[in-house]
Amino acid sequence: MSAPLKIRRALISVSDKTGLIDQATRLRSHGADLISTGGTAKALKDAAIPVMDVAELTGFPEMMDGRVKTLHPMVHGGLLFLRDNDQHVADARTHGIAPIDLIYVNLYPFEATVASGADFETCIENIDIGGPAMLRAAAKNYAFVAVCTDTSDVEAVLAELDANGEVSHALLRRLAAKTYARTAAYDAAISSWYARQNGEDAPDWAALGGRLAQPLRYGENPHQKAAFYVTGEKRPGVATARQLQGKELSYNNINDTDAAYELIGELGSETPAVAIIKHANPCGVALGATIIDAYRAALACDPTSAFGGIVALNRKLDEETAKVITDIFTEVVIAPGADAAAEAVFAKKKNLRLLITDGLPDPAAPGLFLKTVAGGFLLQDRDAGRITRADLKVVTRRAPTEQELADLLFAWRVAKHVKSNTILYAKDGVTVGIGAGQMSRIDSARIAARKAEDAAETAGWPEPKTRGCVAASDAFFPFADGLIQAASAGATAIIQPGGSIRDDEVIAAADEAGLAMVFTGMRHFRH
Repeated sequence: MSAPLKIRRALISVSDKTGLIDQATRLRSHGADLISTGGTAKALKDAAIPVMDVAELTGFPEMMDGRVKTLHPMVHGGLLFLRDNDQHVADARTHGIAPIDLIYVNLYPFEATVASGADFETCIENIDIGGPAMLRAAAKNYAFVAVCTDTSDVEAVLAELDANGEVSHALLRRLAAKTYARTAAYDAAISSWYARQNGEDAPDWAALGGRLAQPLRYGENPHQKAAFYVTGEKRPGVATARQLQGKELSYNNINDTDAAYELIGELGSETPAVAIIKHANPCGVALGATIIDAYRAALACDPTSAFGGIVALNRKLDEETAKVITDIFTEVVIAPGADAAAEAVFAKKKNLRLLITDGLPDPAAPGLFLKTVAGGFLLQDRDAGRITRADLKVVTRRAPTEQELADLLFAWRVAKHVKSNTILYAKDGVTVGIGAGQMSRIDSARIAARKAEDAAETAGWPEPKTRGCVAASDAFFPFADGLIQAASAGATAIIQPGGSIRDDEVIAAADEAGLAMVFTGMRHFRH
């Protein structure tokens, strides 16, 4: 059962015909007879390649707009019968079923059809039925059928045919395993789309699938194996970006770059903005009159942590900004574009990765977020919550000024992308202190203040930039102590969700300190 396989008969039915003629010609050169369907058969005939139409094989024409063509014993019998089973061989002989040794099917482009925004019925018509059925049948009988789901599979088979005239058992098993993964991902895409169409937030079964983008050298740590898979979602970011230069992205690079670009998307494109990320947390975020101004302000927030970080921009990268970025060690830069002069600057830094996207991610767009736990996974909507001025509720005697309001909204949008518990200080559209991921909110407030003091010392400022700043808290203050700490750091206005049983106590503390405070009614835990 582990003997290599010779290819005498191949069935090809592909929606994407890239490379079809060349590969079919090479299969023919190895003595393979070809069977095909519809448009694939026509393409082969037009290229003067001998081919049997599947209708000739089955004795039935393609019917019902092509919905029924390969669901027939002459096809599935040829794929499924065990060549070393005497009863199977006798049944095949009795019914005139000849073996099919290779099948090449790339499925109807359902994922691409959905991504194009097609209507419901068009998406339904692009659900492949016969293709997955044939692939799964062939994969079950992997010892006797080479099963190919894309052009790279055919190339792997042809390489072994060129070298040895037959296909190894090891390759047949690998192709079978890949086939089940591909059909599972295809069905996952269909089931997820169908659930969305039906408005089901929690269907009885949830399936997820992805395609390998790249194997990774290791995961978060060198002893962990890892790989990067993409789902096909066309959201601007690390999964869809073009890498113009630099060494291969690592697991941590990908995770941090995603965090950086999602944050930049939150800030939009109206004003130049830069975010510098370290370990999935922002260490500096700023708006500016120009992109270089924004970068310098973001860097000044925490220049120590920025070393070896990720830089995300919401503007095309220019030469001057590129030169300033390369003044310190940076792992990745991601932006909607870069001019030739900027690319030339980065080219001198061979390890610096430059990623270019086709735009900014929409922070309000729907999407899914997945987290694994022992024995299962948690699935939730992407945090697409947005707060505008109209949503803010002033709860203190003093209302925020116009400048404070602008800074409060900026701080809130950035705090959404900081690990909880979060306290963030901002002033004039720039973060001036970030406290991330602490077990208590008061510790986050203290750390953010200390970061601001360190930045002032490094820059030689007379006092920390927290004097006259605003503060954002990703969730409510359970006690007044965190708010008091923010006030002692220099905050004059606070933005927080509200909703604590001690809100009255916290509001009273804000009034006593002369602070303005607004409630959002929305929290942004990020664990």
